This record gives sequence, structure tokens and C-alpha cells, in this order.
Amino acid sequence: MFRKLFFYISNIVTIVAPIVLLFLPATFFDKGESVCLSVQLANIPCYACGMTKAVMHFIHFDFERAWEFNKLSFIVVPMLFPMWIKAIYDIQGKKMPGIIGRLSYANK
Repeated sequence: MFRKLFFYISNIVTIVAPIVLLFLPATFFDKGESVCLSVQLANIPCYACGMTKAVMHFIHFDFERAWEFNKLSFIVVPMLFPMWIKAIYDIQGKKMPGIIGRLSYANK
């Protein structure tokens, strides 16, 4: 029961979150203090600092600002896209085709 509930909630959140973020303005997360522990405790930015802001600008096609916030967003966002497609297949009860499907369901 708990596994099934977790499966549906996690997949629905994975599917809906990017759609919700598209409707928010690209500058939605640009203001405010950092919540990163590295910045709060040692005043040293970590590799993930600015990732949320960078991803927001990336999905709104503002690549220059995304690059300014975090260069790794150009690696992270393309890696998130197959996860989003896989969640759509999983919620339908299907297996994702192709190499990503074979890698994802190797033990199942």
C-alpha cells in the first residue's frame, strides 16, 4: 500500500512540477537569501548554489542568465528530461522504450 502510494505521488510530482515551473516567471526565485548550508555556515558557495535559479531560466530559454547562475544547469536539465518522460510512461503502466528503458528496468 505505502509503496504504491509513494510510486504514484512521486511520479505525479515529477510530471507536474516542470509544468508548474513553466507557468511561473523566470525571475520567481531570483530574490531572497540563500538556504545553502555551505553559504550560511562558511560563506562558501557549493557546486549546486544557484541551480534552482539556473534551471528556471533554462526552462524559460534564458540561457545566458542560466549560465551566470550555474554552469552545471546545462548538464542537469538535459538529464532531467528523460526522468520526466520515464515518469509519464510509469504512471501509464508502460515501460519506456529504448536504451533508457533498458537501463531503468534492468532489475525488474
